[in-house]
This record gives sequence, structure tokens and C-alpha cells, in this order.
Amino acid sequence: MTTTYPAIDELKAQAKRLRQAMNDRGTPLTHSAALEVIARQHGARDWNTLAALAARPNASPKTLLFVGAHIRGRYLNQPFTGEVLALSALPGGDLHRITIHFDEPVDVVTFESFSAFRRRVNAQIDADGVSPRKTSNGVPHLVLDL
Repeated sequence: MTTTYPAIDELKAQAKRLRQAMNDRGTPLTHSAALEVIARQHGARDWNTLAALAARPNASPKTLLFVGAHIRGRYLNQPFTGEVLALSALPGGDLHRITIHFDEPVDVVTFESFSAFRRRVNAQIDADGVSPRKTSNGVPHLVLDL
């Protein structure tokens, strides 16, 4: 889920080569237009977005999520380990639906006199493995250690 980008100097060099190739073919292209084309080729909406993404240090690859993967994290602020039983992208591309089977049941109640254990959960997560839904005190329902 992590994308790496070339350094800004390399992106500018790509734009320069594109501009030269287009000019050699009789289709003049400004440097700023070439930068915009390079941005689109890398999946960014414009040069400023790509430059900002390329300026960030490339993060180490995250754990890949797939059906059968063994993962760990926190569900309702309780630590767990478990297996991914199902994973699918939701329309819009920003969220995924995940089904996790916990290795050990997780107590989802914080009240001292009562317990309720869960062995399997369905949730939505973003690219960072965090659920957009939160408890009443602002803690995400599900946070995966990716």
C-alpha cells in the first residue's frame, strides 16, 4: 500500500527528456507542461502534489495484507493477533473491508463486572490499517500494526 517515488531531480530530468523528445518531433512543450505530464504518469494529479510526495522520505514497505496473513494490532484498544479471513476494496478506493479471526478471544467490554468476548470481527480500514470508526473516547475501533 506504500508507493515510492523517484527523487525530485530525477523527476525533473524525466520532464526535460520528455520536453526534448516532443520538441524534436515538432510538438513544442513548455517545461511546466512536461512536469505536469510526468506527474500524471506517476499517478499524481499535478506537479505540486508529486513534488510533495517525492520530497518525503520513502517509507519502509508496510506489511502486505492478504487473505491468510497473520497480523497483530488493537481492537477496541485491546491487543490481538489473528488471521485475515477476507479482504476487499470498497468503492472509492480509500477504504478496505477486512474480516479477522483472532487467535485468542478479545474482551470488548471495559466494565469490570462484565465481559463479552469476540473471536471474529468485520471492519473497515484505511491504507494505514486504521478504522475510520471510533469509540466514544476517540480511539479507532481497529488499528493494525503494519
